[in-house]
Amino acid sequence: MSDDLFGNSDSRLIVYTDGGSRGNPGHAAIGVVVGDKEYGEYIGVETNNQAEYQALVFALNKAKQLLGKAKAKTTEIEVRMDSELVVKQLQGKYKILEPDLQPLFLLVWNLRLDFKSVEFVHIPREKNKRADAMVNKVLDERRS
Repeated sequence: MSDDLFGNSDSRLIVYTDGGSRGNPGHAAIGVVVGDKEYGEYIGVETNNQAEYQALVFALNKAKQLLGKAKAKTTEIEVRMDSELVVKQLQGKYKILEPDLQPLFLLVWNLRLDFKSVEFVHIPREKNKRADAMVNKVLDERRS
């Protein structure tokens, strides 16, 4: 495991995620930053909220892959995202009213068990620039 994945702590990993669609629903993509690694991927036609959840699923799977199963179990993950809805749903503060989000919520809920802990933190969009840039890059490339 490379030390560059972690900031100044070898047991806490900061992850940034973003998902977006052009149109709602519309062509959608995810952007994820795990340590110093960036990922962007087209995910088809989805709503903004579905894209946000899919970015989170991708990020947790990628973190587990990069860390390895044993290291993941001892790692605290802090997921920073600009979707207040998703963060509040995962914190149990908002109900999940949209049926399409329920299976994605359950997937994230179960993925949390692969780590020592997972904390979901809402941040302003301007503090999520790298993940947001990945979303826009993927969508811009698809359009051209």
